[in-house]
Amino acid sequence: MLSDGATQQLIGGLIMSQPNTKKTLRCTVFASGGGSNFQTLIDKKTSGDLHVDFVLMIGNNSGAKAFERARTNNIPTLHTAPSHFADEDLYAAYLISILKNVNTELIVLAGYMKKLPSLIINEYRNKIVNIHPALLPAFGGKGMYGINVHRAVIEYGAKVSGITVHFVDEEYDHGPVIMQKTVPVLDDDDESTLASRVLEAEHEYYWKAVQAIAQGNVRVEGRKVIWLWTKHA
Repeated sequence: MLSDGATQQLIGGLIMSQPNTKKTLRCTVFASGGGSNFQTLIDKKTSGDLHVDFVLMIGNNSGAKAFERARTNNIPTLHTAPSHFADEDLYAAYLISILKNVNTELIVLAGYMKKLPSLIINEYRNKIVNIHPALLPAFGGKGMYGINVHRAVIEYGAKVSGITVHFVDEEYDHGPVIMQKTVPVLDDDDESTLASRVLEAEHEYYWKAVQAIAQGNVRVEGRKVIWLWTKHA
């Protein structure tokens, strides 16, 4: 049952409550590459489906297309990396000061290739989300990113792959799972064809997980993420 004063919205097979509030979640996006997931998030915000504000985009690679996507949409950017600092603690303290200066409420990783320092994870516990191109805990961990994941899936002979949206903790690809969706692995797939199919699922579902968080529709209990006032249609 929905809480008093809430409305309902059908989003991709999920019925979600919408609290009667105009406050939008303030998000900082971290990206290292092309930022296609970032672009999908921007597009969904522009269309009115995603109720967040992108207050900052942070990247470690100055040539990343994600910077161009941010600037085109008038989102402030910051280029910084661990190598710019004497140690990790100084880097983490700097990032935390920046995040707090823009009142960040949620950190969204969109193809960010650096592991976040523990100080940031502690400061934003269960407020950092990532999407992984496989069904965790399978095919995750250090070195399992991009084409490496899809190659491992095919070499193993898996019949399904997919996506996992999860909160970030101190270990690679380990935090509580928010959402998973399966994608078939076809007999004639190579890394590229599987990667394309998985990326389509990333674009379809990542924003929905972020929207659920923005609406207050998920709660973390230990390793379990509970979806509130939602059901499969």
